Amino acid sequence: MPTSLTIIFAIAVGAGIGIFLGLYLKNLRHKQTLSDADTEAKRMIGEAEMKQTQVLQKAKEKAISILEEARKEEKQAMEELKAQQRELLDREKNFQEKLLAIDATKSEVEQARADLEAARAKTDEAREQAIVELEKAAAMNKDEALEKLLSMVEMQQKEVLLQRMRKMDEVTETELSEKARNVLAVAIQRQASSHVGETTTTYVELPTEEMKGRIIGREGRNIKAIELLTGCELIIDETPNTVTISGFSPIRRQVAKRALQKLIADGRIHPGRIEETIDEAKRELVLDIKAAGEDALQELGIPVSSLDPKLIQILGRLKYRTSYGQNALLHSLEVAKLSALIAEELGADVSVARKGGLLHDIGKAVDHDMQGSHPELGYKIMKKFGLPEEICYQSIGHHEDKPKTVEAIIVKAADAISGARPGARKDSLELYIKRLEELERVASDYKGVEKVYAIQAGREIRVFVNPRQVDDYRAEKMAKDIAQRIESELKYPGEIRVTLIREKRVTEHAR
Repeated sequence: MPTSLTIIFAIAVGAGIGIFLGLYLKNLRHKQTLSDADTEAKRMIGEAEMKQTQVLQKAKEKAISILEEARKEEKQAMEELKAQQRELLDREKNFQEKLLAIDATKSEVEQARADLEAARAKTDEAREQAIVELEKAAAMNKDEALEKLLSMVEMQQKEVLLQRMRKMDEVTETELSEKARNVLAVAIQRQASSHVGETTTTYVELPTEEMKGRIIGREGRNIKAIELLTGCELIIDETPNTVTISGFSPIRRQVAKRALQKLIADGRIHPGRIEETIDEAKRELVLDIKAAGEDALQELGIPVSSLDPKLIQILGRLKYRTSYGQNALLHSLEVAKLSALIAEELGADVSVARKGGLLHDIGKAVDHDMQGSHPELGYKIMKKFGLPEEICYQSIGHHEDKPKTVEAIIVKAADAISGARPGARKDSLELYIKRLEELERVASDYKGVEKVYAIQAGREIRVFVNPRQVDDYRAEKMAKDIAQRIESELKYPGEIRVTLIREKRVTEHAR
């Protein structure tokens, strides 16, 4: 038992000693660690302080460098500012010197002006005094003297002036006529066209007289249906085998003519068949009109796509429109070709002349259906479809006395050539005689006219005047007045030449 206790005691004592030794050793190790950490911390603090010192040193050096550069830049800026100040001072000095010079010059100019005004006043005074002296010496004032001088010069030089004027007119007219003849000759030579007038007929031939009764129908129902659907009047009279179609619109007359020809060929004539035939004729006519417009463009080399289809349709309507017996579409084609050739010779715009010549009478296609003259209607139509102003103006320009553009003058000349050539147009006998009578009446209204003759089918009018009442100067003026009055009052195709003849005959007898 005591031995066990001893052992336990010994073990406890050993354990205590071991624990004590462990704690002691641990304490020694902890102190050593703290010592090592303190040493390391001191080392790191020392390094940090050293780096801080180095960084501060570098920053200080950099700050010194920046400060030196700033001082250099400041010094340079100050030098530049001083230079600018010196330049401004120099400019101000020069400006002041110029101002002084200007002031001096202004003073000199004002003095010179004052001297000039004084000299002018003296000159005016001397002139007035001289005029007074001259008026006293001549016994007339300056207005009377000027009038007398002009009268004397006019009386002495009148014949010389008239001869000079006639000579200049003859030379100028000869040169211009020669050039114009050359241009027109080339254009007309290159444009060969038919000289046969064309007229749209308004009658239909019948195979037999019996066909008239079938066209009239029972109680006139057939003829009433045709007239109602076409807007035209059928005239069935004593003319053998002929039915006349009367209507204001050439398109309606053409529809009635085609429909009537179809009914006659078919033989079935009753209201139902009449309505079908007229509708068929209208459709065919629309296609024919469109084809006529497209063919006209292709013949002139104008792309069909360059014009609106509706405008092409209106152009095709000219195929069934005539003017003095001349087909309007063929006339427009001829004018377009002549205009293009003349424009090419003169160096004008060929495209404008060609299109303007083709469309110059486009208003005639609708003048039966719309109110207004065909030049105004044509201008509005072309404007509506977006054509350029220089082309639209051709519709109005070819009827003006003095067109505004070269192309309009060319189209006007081509229109006159196409309408005035032999066989192009024709008048009825009544209209022809009336036109000649109006020509002679216009010229006979002037004082001093003895006789008037319209010759060459109304293309020329010759006026004989009394030489005692009309001198050479007045004769020239009278001829121009007559021409202008004919242009403003009369309507005629082509142009009319006015020839005024003043002849003085002196007869003496030797006995």
